[in-house]
Amino acid sequence: MKLLRYGPIGSERPACLDAEGQMRDLSGVVADINGESLSPESLARLAALDLTGLPVVEGAPRLGSAIARPGKFLCVGLNYADHAKETGKEPPTEPILFAKASNAICGPNDDVEIPRASEKTDWEVELGIVIGSRAKYVSEAEALDYVAGYTLVNDVSERAFQSERGGQWVKGKSHDTFGPVGPWMVTKDEFDDIQNIDLWLDVDGERRQTGNTKTMIFGVAHLVHYISQFMTLEPGDIIATGTPPGVGLGMKPPTFLRAGQVVTLGADGLGEQRQRMVQA
Repeated sequence: MKLLRYGPIGSERPACLDAEGQMRDLSGVVADINGESLSPESLARLAALDLTGLPVVEGAPRLGSAIARPGKFLCVGLNYADHAKETGKEPPTEPILFAKASNAICGPNDDVEIPRASEKTDWEVELGIVIGSRAKYVSEAEALDYVAGYTLVNDVSERAFQSERGGQWVKGKSHDTFGPVGPWMVTKDEFDDIQNIDLWLDVDGERRQTGNTKTMIFGVAHLVHYISQFMTLEPGDIIATGTPPGVGLGMKPPTFLRAGQVVTLGADGLGEQRQRMVQA
């Protein structure tokens, strides 16, 4: 099942895709695609719906973030060994955790702002985990039971803000629009093996990133288990799981985004995003 949100910024409505890929409005069924509607019980009710009886969404409306107002937007750094190598870092022995501020979240095809004084705005295609049940001290063997589904994330980053301005990574990760999420959240039952998902990203039509989740250092189940030892994960929380190689920082010479460029990205089963870079 693919769940999504559509409409103007701040007025998005819940929807799903039917078997033909047609968008169906869910406003009469759930208030939004959020923590409450992502519980196992709610997802079971949605899966049992006769989608042909739901209103068709006409045209091609703007898509919002696939998840409304996540309580936490967590990220995992350097989770692909080849990406760690291209940045000059040793692969971590434990997951590196950081957060993006909630204001970074935007729709999958919204414009992305290059911050004022930015020198090194970069791209990162990532698999996003969406939590469906409250997870605290969960075992790795049970961790996937707490997952509602998966989504596509572009972990946009300003490398100078992140690494050269002191403090923690969060200020290089949290500018407005630095977290496109979607186009939809896909429930976990649609994936036979989440650790074998191809990801890609292009800048102006040129391939920059190609990877597969099988090369993650720490897999999805381990990440949910690990993070739940430090904080309680709540329904609707998003975990961006790290990026494969090919970021601008790792190019020779390093290459970063400019206003007017277009970034497109995608992953198996998770759809595609498209963002135009604009100056803040």
